[in-house]
Amino acid sequence: MEITSTKIIALVHDQFEDLELWYPVLRLREAGAEVVLVGEKAGKEYFGKHGVPAVAEVSYHEVDSTDFQGILVPGGWAPDKLRRYPEVIELVRAFDKEQKLIGQICHAGWVLISADILKGREVTSTPAIKDDLVNAGAIWKNTDVIRDGHIISSRRPPDLPAYMREVIAYLK
Repeated sequence: MEITSTKIIALVHDQFEDLELWYPVLRLREAGAEVVLVGEKAGKEYFGKHGVPAVAEVSYHEVDSTDFQGILVPGGWAPDKLRRYPEVIELVRAFDKEQKLIGQICHAGWVLISADILKGREVTSTPAIKDDLVNAGAIWKNTDVIRDGHIISSRRPPDLPAYMREVIAYLK
């Protein structure tokens, strides 16, 4: 399962769901990908809902989608913060336009809603934001993982193995 020439952005902000950030980051690194933690400020330490830290290696405005093959948005409460940054919204839109991997889990769909890229696309999420996704034009299904083209979505931490199998298969 080697994907050694792959570079992925993992977005970070305070109150990310610890497993939804770190499980994908570690699985991708284990498979040989380079995963870059991208936050509001390079060098800033962010803390997950359960206290696990993550240090942003670069800032949102320092990255260019053309240098990466995908972007991952963790869940937790971070997506509500992430979607407030125009640079994050533009990054997600760029990955969508370039038809590159966009991974979302749990509440991460909020970021894709704000980027206005979900009309007619099949997704899943935590049931708590089902109405938000449907109102944004998405087709929501209650299942562990959905791949609609380059967008891969999942519901919650217990679904991480299925989510990452799909992400890695897509990147291969």
